[in-house]
Amino acid sequence: MQLARSWLVPLAITAASALGAPSVYAANGVLHIKIGLIRMPHTKDTISLMDMPPPDDTLAGAKMAVDDDNTTGSFMNQSFELVDEPVARHGDPLPALRDLAAKGVRLVITDLHAADLLKVASATAAKGMLFFNASAEADSLRQQDCRADIIHVAPERQMLTDAVAQYLIVKQWPHWFIVKGSHKKDALLAADYMASAKKFGADVVGTRTFVDKGGGRRSDSGIVQTSQLMGLFTQKMPAYDVLVAADESHVFGAYLPYTTWDPRPVAGSGGLEPKTWDFSHEAWGAAQMQNRFVARFHRRMTERDNQAWVAGRMIGQAVSKLNTADPAKLRALMVSPKFDIADYKGVPLSVRPWDQQLRQPILLSDGRMVVSASPQKGFLNPLSTLDTLGFDKPETKCKLQ
Repeated sequence: MQLARSWLVPLAITAASALGAPSVYAANGVLHIKIGLIRMPHTKDTISLMDMPPPDDTLAGAKMAVDDDNTTGSFMNQSFELVDEPVARHGDPLPALRDLAAKGVRLVITDLHAADLLKVASATAAKGMLFFNASAEADSLRQQDCRADIIHVAPERQMLTDAVAQYLIVKQWPHWFIVKGSHKKDALLAADYMASAKKFGADVVGTRTFVDKGGGRRSDSGIVQTSQLMGLFTQKMPAYDVLVAADESHVFGAYLPYTTWDPRPVAGSGGLEPKTWDFSHEAWGAAQMQNRFVARFHRRMTERDNQAWVAGRMIGQAVSKLNTADPAKLRALMVSPKFDIADYKGVPLSVRPWDQQLRQPILLSDGRMVVSASPQKGFLNPLSTLDTLGFDKPETKCKLQ
């Protein structure tokens, strides 16, 4: 058997060279896969010090994924290497992309904003690459701006708002008042909550905009004033069951619980929040994942860490099934019914072929524990209950190309 393998390896190398593709086989016949990571620091101007992202946010999750890939790969003559290309905040990600291309990297995990992700994927150097979006939640990336070379591990924003909506309907809290921020992305989030309300039969009794006037988050002119304003700001609202905050800019949402004029629960960007991962999550074997991560990195696993880990494991699992690093073949498998991935959420996760969004449950956390997970019981879909979250096939505007 060993003689047969030693004869096949040079043949594989010769075939790859004949096709003009860079060889990914080492001298000992091991299939070597380079996984790129392009990451840009996200804002540290958070309301709570507990929410400040660590310097290795996303990177740590990708590192653990590559370690796990190598554990499996060691039995299959496969090895994985992470090639990290950090980008300065508000910097240009294209030099990082070109560096990866020069190093022969064709599978890339990205932690970029939507505009930067599209910029990278549209670059000449990106030809033949497959990208895994680990952070950008913009609906447009899965709708009118969707691309065949981007698989979305991070959830679309509509999945998050649908997850909240389902829970509020199950709790029989159908009357919502939506408070939104004054930034463009806050308006987009509020629009998604409005769409979720319509989708699941909730009644939005009113909306109000909190205007961000700036100020120091860590000074009396910032944190104290904003907290004191919440009572006055939420006065004279029509009767409602729950206050839904649309504050993607992280300006006021976390101040709303326990400070509203009327004694009402808060959900959305404060109070009960939708998340892909939370440190309090321990069901379905997640405690094992949390412990492994803490033991290695001495901190909590964040949402971006988890999404980067899932992206890395998707690559590792697809490579193990096909024994190839060809992005086109790996993508074809990932969007097929033959592929799924585990993420300690009770059900296998799979990719929607119409927009390449990863189906996944959404955790609902109050900051100390996971209160519930959506999709909720009773919400049905002919293909998958996970498709009750986000844009289902009949609703998609995506035309992959």
